Amino acid sequence: MKMRPRHTNEEIKARLILLVGMAISIAFVGTVFSLLFGLLFVTQPLEVSPNDNEAWAVLSPLTLTMSGVLAGLLASNGLKNSTKDKGDDE
Repeated sequence: MKMRPRHTNEEIKARLILLVGMAISIAFVGTVFSLLFGLLFVTQPLEVSPNDNEAWAVLSPLTLTMSGVLAGLLASNGLKNSTKDKGDDE
C-alpha cells in the first residue's frame, strides 16, 4: 500500500485558513439572507414586537463582527505571505 506524502506546515496552514474562511463566510451569507428574507417576504405588523427588536439588536453587531473577522483574516494572511516573499527575493 502506497503512503501519501505528508503535508508541509504551509499547506496545513493554508487549508486551515480556507476552512475557517469558508465557515465564517457561510455563516455571514446565511445571516444576511435570513435578514433580507425577514424584511422582504415575511408580513410584519405595524408595531415591532420586543422579541423582533432584540433579534435585530443582536444580529446587527454579529454581522459586523463576522465581516470584520473575514476582512482581517484575508488581510493578515496576504500581508504575512507578501513580507515572506519579499524577504526571499532579496
